[in-house]
Amino acid sequence: MLNPAEARAPAPVRLAAALMARRRLVRADPGAAVDRVAAASERLAALLTAGLAPAAAWRNVDLVSDGALVRGAAAGRGDELVIAAAAAAAGEGASVAGAIERVRASRADASPAWSILAAAWAVADAAGAPLAGCLGVLAGALRAEAQLRREAAAALAGPAASAKLVAALPLIALAFGAVLGFDTVGVLFGNPVGLGCLVGGSALLWAGTRWSRAMVARAAAARPTSGVELELLAVALTSGTSLPRAEEIVATALRTHLPELADSASAAPVLRLAERAGAPVADLLRAEANRRRGAAQTAGAVRAAALGVRLMIPLGCCVLPAFVLLGVAPLLISVVTGTLGGAV
Repeated sequence: MLNPAEARAPAPVRLAAALMARRRLVRADPGAAVDRVAAASERLAALLTAGLAPAAAWRNVDLVSDGALVRGAAAGRGDELVIAAAAAAAGEGASVAGAIERVRASRADASPAWSILAAAWAVADAAGAPLAGCLGVLAGALRAEAQLRREAAAALAGPAASAKLVAALPLIALAFGAVLGFDTVGVLFGNPVGLGCLVGGSALLWAGTRWSRAMVARAAAARPTSGVELELLAVALTSGTSLPRAEEIVATALRTHLPELADSASAAPVLRLAERAGAPVADLLRAEANRRRGAAQTAGAVRAAALGVRLMIPLGCCVLPAFVLLGVAPLLISVVTGTLGGAV
């Protein structure tokens, strides 16, 4: 939200302030985007249970003004448009899931988790499952996913901060030499050897920074909600739909809304176990989904722990040589030049 001074500023200033504020919110809470969709699912489930029609329920979902629904960040314009499109589609009898996906795909500021809600809505609609129950289950899964992302970000915060600090060491050494009275800047820009150190050190520092950031990004990478395909199959089965029909419905929803999960065969072992043991399939699917979320949490912690060690590779290969070229070498050249009267 903009403060009064920013609200009176020209439009470009207001836009820049809004973008900076949104960036701060995303950094502050990596689970906020998922939490917004979880809040919408909870509100929809409550309204549908109370007897409201889907169109009226969607119209009463206001994540922008009702900040209590969302922990950590307010919804943006993209989320507003998703809600409005879903309400319009429900009122016209059109595909709500299709309307959600169209807006989400065209708006980068809309939460990617809307695709999960769209898939769940499509499954419940096609299978004839109660929408309120489906959305309640989805909200719980999304809340768990949001918490998982927060815990992963907390585990990665230390290694990421270390990478940034180490990348700044060459510049700190350069500034430290200048403070001590050595002409390190002049050497780098006015001496042929210094220019070579500047070019080589800058290239190594850039490569080390990019390398470290790529390693942090890979460690932080996460799939959509872990076990979501199992939750969707459980929802389809609770409506009384046959297993082949439920699998077909879920496969169609995944291909349309979550194509990265379309080829998942994670339900097959659970279905074989249910067939052998004669246990309720839906309960086993939900238990497996919970197990997968726990495994994803553990895997994220392991990646974060390994990252702290792997960051030593760009440190040794790029950052420390850059430190020598940008910090130590100019200092030595400055000392030798001053001692020998410019012989170097």
